[in-house]
Amino acid sequence: MYTIDNKSYPCCTSVTMKFIGGKWKAVILVHLMDGAKRYNELRKLIPTITERTLSLQLKQLEEDNVINRKVYMEKPPLMVEYTLTEFGNTLIPVLELITEWGRGADKISKKIIKDVP
Repeated sequence: MYTIDNKSYPCCTSVTMKFIGGKWKAVILVHLMDGAKRYNELRKLIPTITERTLSLQLKQLEEDNVINRKVYMEKPPLMVEYTLTEFGNTLIPVLELITEWGRGADKISKKIIKDVP
């Protein structure tokens, strides 16, 4: 049994999913593996996510110490940049495996149709 923020998790897998679970967290983190991104960059990279969902997911990832949020106020307009924390960087091997699995999934499942751009 594990406890995070006074909430119990029955196994190590549920702990991992607490940090990367859901439809968008892993997607956001994969984009941040390449380096710092601004909010609008993430919106363009993930066009099907709503602004509200992106904001909520970023806030939760920040609260979980998976990402850093840095606000630059030296010059207008205000700029906010997101990066992986040291803790977030420990998730990179997991995210790379998830990504690799997704690349080949269309070859083993008839349900998945890969659109060619």
